Amino acid sequence: MAAKPISEDELQTGGLAVDRLRSLVDRIERLEEERKALGSDIKDIYAEAKSAGFDPKVLRQLIRIRKQEAAEVEELETMLDVYRRALGM
Repeated sequence: MAAKPISEDELQTGGLAVDRLRSLVDRIERLEEERKALGSDIKDIYAEAKSAGFDPKVLRQLIRIRKQEAAEVEELETMLDVYRRALGM
């Protein structure tokens, strides 16, 4: 198999697909900015909940639990109950 001749553009860029690389980097940067904005929005909602008398730690735990499967939550609660009883709680 003969080697493909290297163009002047490829020599300057080290053989990288510059347009593709730039596109990927731009997309990642845009999504990072969106994530930052969403994080700020979520923080504001927790602050709002706190000012309304809700406990942010408990809300975070509820959110975490709601992401799990029902059977997984039930198993965790059962084990937690067993451990509490064993410790006399």
